[in-house]
Amino acid sequence: MKIIIVQSYSEMSQEAADVVTSIIKANNRAVLGLATGSTPEGMYVELVKRFRNGLIDFQEVVSFNLDEYLNLPPDHRQSYHYYMKTKLFDHINIRPEKVNIPSGSAENPELECSRYDRKIIEAGGINLQILGIGSNGHIGFNEPADALSINTHLVELTPDTLQANSRFFESLEQVPKKAITMGMGSIMSAKKILLLASGTGKARAIKSMSDGIVTTAVPASLLQLHHDATVIIDSDAAALL
Repeated sequence: MKIIIVQSYSEMSQEAADVVTSIIKANNRAVLGLATGSTPEGMYVELVKRFRNGLIDFQEVVSFNLDEYLNLPPDHRQSYHYYMKTKLFDHINIRPEKVNIPSGSAENPELECSRYDRKIIEAGGINLQILGIGSNGHIGFNEPADALSINTHLVELTPDTLQANSRFFESLEQVPKKAITMGMGSIMSAKKILLLASGTGKARAIKSMSDGIVTTAVPASLLQLHHDATVIIDSDAAALL
């Protein structure tokens, strides 16, 4: 695991955009695994700027998002479909048929999970997986547990994650209690992984993720076993290293 410490959120976002840009320039049909939340927003802003300046082309790129809340329609303002549309997809030339996000409104979530895994395999696997990290060490919605699922699956969100995500909703009660998430096998199968973290609230998770111990109590710690994982964090997130 390679850890890069930068001074600010802005610098982290620029460095992350550099990685994505290099992947697409090397392979214009690259398959990207994308994340949501506040952490990657700056990276998406930078990628949109580069697209508008003619520095990057998304026309043949394929994307797979990590997760989606259960029972939120795609047009709900807090769905990850809506997030990706407004933060990135509306502003670049990615083709709609190449965009993949789990359906939180699927009638049969288990079948949706299997379908999603098949689509990733059919696309040839993920070239670059973007990740954030939760304050409890979760990635995607793979929460700390005695055992972790390999494949895309339905998960019940922990109280810590519900509380952390409540800032995006009008109240804690409105946060969906379940989500569909890519499993650790899907994440670890990516050819390259890029994890981003910013702020003192992520410092303990970053320390636990990188301290040489692998445990399902800190799902992100499994990234220490990946052959090409890069972590870009600002100085606040690196405070305990």
